[in-house]
Amino acid sequence: MTSVEGATLRALTGIPELLLHGPVPYRGGIPVRIPVAHVRPEHRSATVRRGSVDAIAARLRYSDPRLLRATRPEHPVARAVFEQLEQFRVEALAPPGLPGVAANLRRCFADWSEAVRAGGHLETARGLLLYTVAVICHARVTGEPIPEEVEDLIEQPRAALAPALGEQLARLRRSRGDQAVYAGHAREIAETLARMLGDPGEPERAPDSAGALLVLGAESEVEHPGMRGGKPETGGETAPYRVFTTAHDRQQHATELVRAAQLREYRERLDRLVAGQGIAIGPLARKLHALLAEPRVEGWLGGQEEGYVDGRALSQLICAPADHRVFRVERTEPVPDVLVTFLLDCSGSMKRHIESVAVLVDVFARALDRAGAACEVLGFSTGGFHGGRARRDWLRAGSPPDPGRLAERRHLVFKEARTPWRRGRSGIAALFREDLYREGIDGEAVRWAAERAEEQSWQRQVLVLVSDGAPMERATELANGAGYLERHLRAQLTALERAGREVLGLGLGLDLGRTLRRHRELDTESLSGQRMVAEVLAALAR
Repeated sequence: MTSVEGATLRALTGIPELLLHGPVPYRGGIPVRIPVAHVRPEHRSATVRRGSVDAIAARLRYSDPRLLRATRPEHPVARAVFEQLEQFRVEALAPPGLPGVAANLRRCFADWSEAVRAGGHLETARGLLLYTVAVICHARVTGEPIPEEVEDLIEQPRAALAPALGEQLARLRRSRGDQAVYAGHAREIAETLARMLGDPGEPERAPDSAGALLVLGAESEVEHPGMRGGKPETGGETAPYRVFTTAHDRQQHATELVRAAQLREYRERLDRLVAGQGIAIGPLARKLHALLAEPRVEGWLGGQEEGYVDGRALSQLICAPADHRVFRVERTEPVPDVLVTFLLDCSGSMKRHIESVAVLVDVFARALDRAGAACEVLGFSTGGFHGGRARRDWLRAGSPPDPGRLAERRHLVFKEARTPWRRGRSGIAALFREDLYREGIDGEAVRWAAERAEEQSWQRQVLVLVSDGAPMERATELANGAGYLERHLRAQLTALERAGREVLGLGLGLDLGRTLRRHRELDTESLSGQRMVAEVLAALAR
């Protein structure tokens, strides 16, 4: 999110302590997440992102989280429907004097609706039924008309729903100003729908329907200070970082995950973007050489009038006694014996920064190569959403408490340190593969990047962490409580800094001052490529 969106959020809620870290708002250091599919602040579209900001503001302003938790149902699908109905209620309360807010909210829901239809989620009766309830409830509560193309699509399930839900639907709009009364009607609708669908078990086991979108985040809370991931933040001692299973962890070269033809297209796209920025690689390479190089003895320089006696020149004293240039001194040259590692957050919210990050990394990799330094480009993500196979293993084991990290860790190598830019340029272009971007486990990635650097022989090592938000992996946070991954990240960074390692944070629309001593905030939406390069160069010089 931009600073303008952050200011909008604070103005609409009247909560001055709300801060933005990447696409996620934080209050008192705790992320504010709305467990409703259409409220996704990581949207790449600026219009839809503004709608998500306004939706979050409405939830914070008009919904009592304690009352919400006390009245919502336990069944996962019923709970997801109930959460969505509550979101419709608060969006309907948007001030009439702010028509822009209403327009943003409409666009946000319409974007979700289009995504469901385009994604093939309505090919089953179950998916169509969930979608129909969402559409008719949104229209009933907010007063917004149902689009004509949607009317035709939902005509049959809407008729089937009328006898079961008609009375409660009629009461939703009348009670939208009273959360407690509204909650009673919303809960009855949600539980009736769950009974009609039958028990689907875990939400993630029904990917064949709109439930994959509707139930997104159904196990979350609307997080306020003292509550995150559904478990309270006690403020006491925390358990040591653990990993439930490493069976599904992977380290992969990004080029192995992209077809050769697609990789060529990505590289051509990146070449066009770099050319369009007009960044001169030669001058940048010279600046990096001057900045990173340190004097190193590279042999001897003879013919000096002082220094160490050069035995090979003593004979000239006989031929020319007056010539005293029989000494030699050590010859030093500035040599950039340094490895710069770019460690890239490949979580879903980073998709909107792909082009800027790819250009920045490609330019620096090329310039560092020309300057005689080494550059490694790494990334981190997960192999699936919401824990994937690791979480399923945990469920099969009986869901033991405090399991630690519950995700398929995926570490990505875009360019190795000893690979010249010319041979590694295709790997950098793989940054455009959008399905690599899922969730983020930052602490383990920082340790992995540092260990890779330690295994190599460069005298100086600089780790550059590029991120737009705090670590977040939904299954891990839900099972372990507030800030589990962020605490581990801070511990890893603190350990590296205490060991004298150079760590620089580049926050994309994010102030990393809470996490790192050396950091720089970059606004990828307003800064040109040349300006971003200058900012990173200045950060390296500190």
